[in-house]
Amino acid sequence: MEYNLPSEIVKELNFGDDAKNKVIAGVNKLAKAVKSTLGASGKCVIYEDARGNPVITKDGVTVAQSVVLYDPIENIGATLIKEAAQNTVKQAGDGTTTATVLAEALLSHVYNSIGKTTTREIKQGLQSGADKILEYLDSIKIEVDNDMLTNVASISCNNDEELGAIIAEAYTAVGKDGVVLMETSETEETYVDTVDGIQLNECGLTSPHFVTNTEKQKCELDNPLVLVCTSEIPNIRRIQNILEHVIKQNRALLIVAPVSQQVKSALLMNKVKGNIKVNIIDLPGFGPTKKDTCEDLAILTGATLFNEELGDDLDAMKPEDLGEADYSETDDNSTVITIQDMHELAGERIDEVHKRIAEEKNGFIKKKLEDRLAMLSGCVGIINVGAGSKVELKEKKDRVEDAIYATKAALKEGIVPGGGVALLNAFKKIEPSSEGEKVLLNAIKSPFETIMRNAGFETLGYPEKEGVGVNVVTGDEVNMVAEGIIDPVLVTKSALKNAVSVVSTIISADCVISNVRLDESSK
Repeated sequence: MEYNLPSEIVKELNFGDDAKNKVIAGVNKLAKAVKSTLGASGKCVIYEDARGNPVITKDGVTVAQSVVLYDPIENIGATLIKEAAQNTVKQAGDGTTTATVLAEALLSHVYNSIGKTTTREIKQGLQSGADKILEYLDSIKIEVDNDMLTNVASISCNNDEELGAIIAEAYTAVGKDGVVLMETSETEETYVDTVDGIQLNECGLTSPHFVTNTEKQKCELDNPLVLVCTSEIPNIRRIQNILEHVIKQNRALLIVAPVSQQVKSALLMNKVKGNIKVNIIDLPGFGPTKKDTCEDLAILTGATLFNEELGDDLDAMKPEDLGEADYSETDDNSTVITIQDMHELAGERIDEVHKRIAEEKNGFIKKKLEDRLAMLSGCVGIINVGAGSKVELKEKKDRVEDAIYATKAALKEGIVPGGGVALLNAFKKIEPSSEGEKVLLNAIKSPFETIMRNAGFETLGYPEKEGVGVNVVTGDEVNMVAEGIIDPVLVTKSALKNAVSVVSTIISADCVISNVRLDESSK
C-alpha cells in the first residue's frame, strides 16, 4: 500500500513515560553536540552537509540545524529545541548555544520535579521565575561605550580579538543607529569599508539588464538624479520631460517607483543603446511603514515625493523635483545610496522615529522603525571577510555574522557579566516562591557549569562575589566586566525566554504522534 496524502500516512502513538523519555533523549543528543561549542574554550563541530562535504563550525544554530535524528520521536524533541535556538538568533543574533543548554537543563530539572507538584503549577512557576530573572538582568545591565565594543565583538567571534577589533571599528564608524553588513572579500584579508549613505533592503535589481558592473553583477551609478514616486508610472510619456533633462545634463537617473512593463522595456532599450544611464528599484519599506520610508528617502535625497492618489500630477513633475546622490549601487537584494550632505530635516525625522520606537509595542512594526532609523543615520559599514579556503571562509563568516548581531544587541540594550555569571548571580540573588521557580533557578546555573566543563574545570566551585566569574584562559577569578568578558543583555534574555517557552510546551504534552518510518532494508 502506498501513502500519498497526509491523512493516509500511518502514525505511531507514544504515551506517558515512553513519549517523555524519547523526547528527552532527542533533546540530550542535540544539546550534547551544541553545548560543546559554548565558551572561550568551546570546541568546533565537523558535520557532513547534504552533498557529503565536511563543514567546520562553532556556531550553535548551524550545528543544531545540521542534526536530524533517525528515531522520529527523538527527532521531534531535537526539533523543538532547534526552535528555541532559531527564535533566539532571530531576536538577538546570538545566544543559540545558551538557549539550547538552558532548555536541556530546564527539561531535566522539570521532569525530576513533576511528582512534587502539578504540571500547571510548574509552568506558572517557570513564567514567574523568568519574569524575576529578566527584571534582575535589567537592574544590572550596563550601557555600552566605544571602549567596550571590541570586547563585545571579540567574545561573539569566539574570542577572536582581531575580528572583534574589525567589527568594533565598523560600529564605531557608523554609530549606534548605523548599518553594518558582511560581504566576501576578494582577497584573504578581512577589512572594513564605510559608506556615507543609506541601505535599502529588499530593493535589489528589477532586471539583470540594468547591470553596469558585470564582474560584480551590480548596477553602479555615479552622481545620479533621484526620482521618488509611490504611484505607478504607467507610460514613458508621463516622465518624458524628466528623461530629456537627464540626457541633456548627461547624468544618471535612479527611479524609485513602481513602473509598468512598457516603461521598463523602453528605459532598458535606451540604456542598452547608451542613450541614458538608468536604474529602477522597488519602493523601500513594507506595509504600514512604506509611506514613511519613501518620505525619508525623498527628504534625504532632496527629492519631491509624488503620489497621484494624493492629487500629485506626474505630468507636472519638473527637474527641480528630482533629488541627488553621489553614488548608488544595486545588487540582487539591496541598494546602497551614498549621500554626502544629508538634508537638515533628517535630524528631525530621527528624533521622531526614536520616540515612536520607545512607544511601539508591536515587534514587527518596531523592527521596521529600527530599519528606518538605520536608513536615516546615513552611514553603512561593510565588513569584507577573507580566508584561505572555502571551509575557513564559511566558519569565519558564521562567526562574523553572529558578532555583528550581538554587537548591535549590546549597543541597543546594554551588557551584563559574561561567561554565564549574570544568570549564576540571578540564581544566588532571587529567592524562589514556588517549585517551578526553584526548578528554573537551578537550571540557569547550567551555562556557567558548561563553560567550566568545556575549559576543563570540572570541580571548580561558584564565585562568591556578584559580577565575579572565572577567566577560563588563566583559571583566575576576575571581575567579568572589568576583564571584558561580557554578554549583550538582549542575548541572555532571549535565550532564557525561548528556553522557558519551549520547555513549557514540551511538558504540556502526554502523547507524541509520529509518522511511521518504513525500514527499506526489509524490502
